[in-house]
Amino acid sequence: MLDIKFIRDNKEMVQKNCVIRNVNVDVSALLVLDDERKSLLKKAEELRALRNSKSKGKPSPEEIVQLRNTGGEIKIIETDLAQIVLKYNEILHKIPNLTHPDSPIGGEQDFKIIFETKKPKPFKFSPKDHEELMLENDLIDFERGAKVATSKFYFFKNKMVRLNQALINYGMDITEKYGYALLETPDLAKNEILTGIGYNPRGTETQVYSVENTDLSLIGTAEIAVGGFHSGEILDLSKGPKKYVALSHCFRTEAGAYGRVSKGLYRVHQFSKLEMFVFCKPEDGEKYHQEILEIEKKIVDGLEVPYRIIDIASGDLGGPAYRKYDIEAWMVMNTSENEQGGFGEITSASNCTDYQARRLNIRYRKEDGTTEFAHTLNGTAIALSRFPIAIIENHQNKDGSISVPKALRKYADFNRL
Repeated sequence: MLDIKFIRDNKEMVQKNCVIRNVNVDVSALLVLDDERKSLLKKAEELRALRNSKSKGKPSPEEIVQLRNTGGEIKIIETDLAQIVLKYNEILHKIPNLTHPDSPIGGEQDFKIIFETKKPKPFKFSPKDHEELMLENDLIDFERGAKVATSKFYFFKNKMVRLNQALINYGMDITEKYGYALLETPDLAKNEILTGIGYNPRGTETQVYSVENTDLSLIGTAEIAVGGFHSGEILDLSKGPKKYVALSHCFRTEAGAYGRVSKGLYRVHQFSKLEMFVFCKPEDGEKYHQEILEIEKKIVDGLEVPYRIIDIASGDLGGPAYRKYDIEAWMVMNTSENEQGGFGEITSASNCTDYQARRLNIRYRKEDGTTEFAHTLNGTAIALSRFPIAIIENHQNKDGSISVPKALRKYADFNRL
């Protein structure tokens, strides 16, 4: 979240930023609530001080009555304060992060292409989508996945299981060379951690599976668990940032998503992912945002898949992101651009500045001994939903077989699926 003092000092800028982010928030109402909150806090403190001074020694009968009345006033103020704080926090947490000045302004379709590989060579045969190819090669079972769980769950089968493990090992090897420490996360996190990262665990629009009668939810990305890894801590960043690459299962309800492209593996309720996460000093945020994007490019280049990088427009940024890049791979299944394919997202890389760290109280100690909120960044290394789509569809052969990219063969020990 943004600092309330910053919001007060930059009210018009924050309100305009909400508009370009397509977030309906009344900043003026927030500031009124903040004034009321501070006024009630001051009154409560004054009454507590009065009560404490009067309670010293042996109070007279009149003073006892006065102390009781003061205690009643304090309770009324605390009740009013709790209601105001609830409304205050509700609005404050809706206010999105600031937007990078170079981010394009607009909605989902207003992204800017900042890099593109060579256009994919047209197939000399009629290409199939990944779902058809995987079913024909006995690599996936959606029907039994639905029988065991519900639709959009699935079983990977046979060589596909090996290929997925190869992808994870490939991603680990590349990220470790950049100094990212390995983690494997819990599948669950406390709702306060989800809220701190910027995910809403409740409500009709939630993408989160919550566990009934608990304050826990299944994580939708390792970003949630790793972001909470250092919550409430003061970090030592004197020797450099803390960089992690975390393996996790990811669970998403995909509520309301099925009007969009969702065939096969493109939108599913569960998948595994390798996610990069960085805690750094504010002045290093841009540097590590570029490093994460560089790693993502290196990974995708090795898989020999045509792709482009887009700079996400303001109205399509999630609340925590200051700036976000997506890598979109060429896919046969996405037929929005011509009869043979189109681009679909496979990775993202987000700079969240101190937005998440402020919510989770993650600080670092400066050279002068004072503390400041750290900056957080995250990016996809490997996702075992979208990555298999790109590989299978781009490396299909006329006979229906699928070639394995050379970079994965030392892990998979076979050339074709």
